[in-house]
Amino acid sequence: MNIARTSALMHNSTEEPNRPFSLREGGQPEMRRRSGSWSGANESEEEIEAMNLARNNRLLINSTVTEQGSSVSQAEEKMRRKLRFFFMNPIEKWQAKRRFPFKFIVQLIKIVLVTAQLWWFAKGRYGHINYTWDNRISFSHLFLRDWDPMREVDTYPPATGPMALYKIDDFFDTIDFAALGYANLTNSIGPYYYPTIDNTITPMEFCMKNYKEGIIFGFNESYVFNSEIVESCVNLTFPVNATEFSSAEYLSKKNVSINFSALVSASLNFAIKTVNFRSAGPISPPDCYRFDIEIDFDNSDHDGQMMLSLDAQATRLYCNGVAKYNSDSMVGSVLRTLMNVTVIVICSISLILCSRALIRAQQLKWETVRFFKTTYGKELSSKGKMEFINFWYIMIIANDLLIISGSAIKEEIERKVRQFGGDQWNICSLLLGTGNLLVWFGVLRYLGFFKTYNVLILTLQRAAPRVARFSLCALIIYAGFTFCGWLILGPYHMKFRSLSTTSECLFSLINGDDMFATFSIMSEKSMMLWWFSRIYLYLFIALFIYVVLSLFISLIMDAYETIKCYYQEGFPKSDLMEFVSQCTEPPSSNRFRTDSFTNDLTDLLKWLWCCRRNPVIDGDDEPILQ
Repeated sequence: MNIARTSALMHNSTEEPNRPFSLREGGQPEMRRRSGSWSGANESEEEIEAMNLARNNRLLINSTVTEQGSSVSQAEEKMRRKLRFFFMNPIEKWQAKRRFPFKFIVQLIKIVLVTAQLWWFAKGRYGHINYTWDNRISFSHLFLRDWDPMREVDTYPPATGPMALYKIDDFFDTIDFAALGYANLTNSIGPYYYPTIDNTITPMEFCMKNYKEGIIFGFNESYVFNSEIVESCVNLTFPVNATEFSSAEYLSKKNVSINFSALVSASLNFAIKTVNFRSAGPISPPDCYRFDIEIDFDNSDHDGQMMLSLDAQATRLYCNGVAKYNSDSMVGSVLRTLMNVTVIVICSISLILCSRALIRAQQLKWETVRFFKTTYGKELSSKGKMEFINFWYIMIIANDLLIISGSAIKEEIERKVRQFGGDQWNICSLLLGTGNLLVWFGVLRYLGFFKTYNVLILTLQRAAPRVARFSLCALIIYAGFTFCGWLILGPYHMKFRSLSTTSECLFSLINGDDMFATFSIMSEKSMMLWWFSRIYLYLFIALFIYVVLSLFISLIMDAYETIKCYYQEGFPKSDLMEFVSQCTEPPSSNRFRTDSFTNDLTDLLKWLWCCRRNPVIDGDDEPILQ
């Protein structure tokens, strides 16, 4: 029998209404009677063979469809369980597969260690900053003429005006006072020494910045001016324990003349070394510092007032000394090192676990995308894809990197591996402080597993987009008030003298802080601007307190009410969550233990490096890459 005839017979057998063979529910062939006799009695052997072949083909097709349907159904259930397990919290995962919550335990340990480390470092940093600040106050008394102790206390409004010079003689007298104080350094109470190996005095450096040309002829209102800045320096030398020094005569001998009309600024620079035994006692060893002192004379405004200030930058040096400590000092040093190393190790483990979790999440996302395409013929929605991005893990990775970097710098500072200045202390504190802040933010993730605490997180998440849009509109109005107040009220009101202080003043007014003082400080030199300040302040306070803040609160409350309704009526679900929600098996089901949910990194590498990307469903197995 040829193929064409076989196909024709198969076609006829399927279309004939009274076909001689049919399938029962059990899949067994059945003989039908035709005209009171068996239908196959008068058929030729070829026709009977063709009909048998057609029957076998139908059986094969039905069996294949049934097996494929069963295979697809099993793959769907397995994918649902796999996704359900992925979105479980640590407690549910423990119930499902007795999987130990490593990341959760690591985060708890990290919170305790990082907080203890920050507390330890904060005490040391406070001592360091307090030490450098106290030395700056001492230098002000030793090297600044007419220094007033009232300036040592920060008050608002300031109790005294700015420290400034108004006469030429005061300018030279200030330099002479600093030079004599430096020459008689041994008279100071503090252990201050000159920055040389043999403790010999070094010259002070006097530098000036002048306009290239700046000559004023006031009698006929004329001048010669060139705005180019020219910098020049000269060393001031004098003997140790000198009792007299005239900078005016010294500069005159050096052929250095000062034209105050063209003088922009001047500075007096010198360095001092000191050793700090620390008030902490035997717990920590002494430190050696070099203070780079700079006395600034600022004449950039050319308004007859030359501003005077002193700054001291501390740099820690290597110490060569013989010291005897109690045994506790070695224990404290070992404990600090052990704390730093432990924090680095714990944060490294947390970094590896969270990075691995993010990689596995992306692998599962691409596997789910391929499954949806193959099984349902559609693309997974963007909202469904975003379910696989865990921003908590990203935040944890960020704080791990910050804490590891800060702990490494902290260890170098404490072990005195190299010279460190104030900037290194600030960088270290910035890294550790920001990292610790994010670590405590991460605690909210675990509180979110409980309904009562999760309301706050969901409310903030729900309100964030609308609050951001509303804040942008409010910021535009706020910027308008800020620039207007800075321009108009700045010359007459101390809180509006710069753009930053103007913004800080307005933000304080929004929160009801210091309102009466803001009204009363306004100068009455211009009554027109005085009345404008009243209208300006009343309008700003009424608009932002009664309108903007009220709307801001209403947005938060609306989001809160929406979350409450979601808890009662159910949260909106993405297509991915709808698919996962069909898995109703409890976490304690044995199905989660029997399934093998593995997400090897090799699967992702195979997918990225051009292996065949068509997923295949192989019986009971999950989709794999060919």
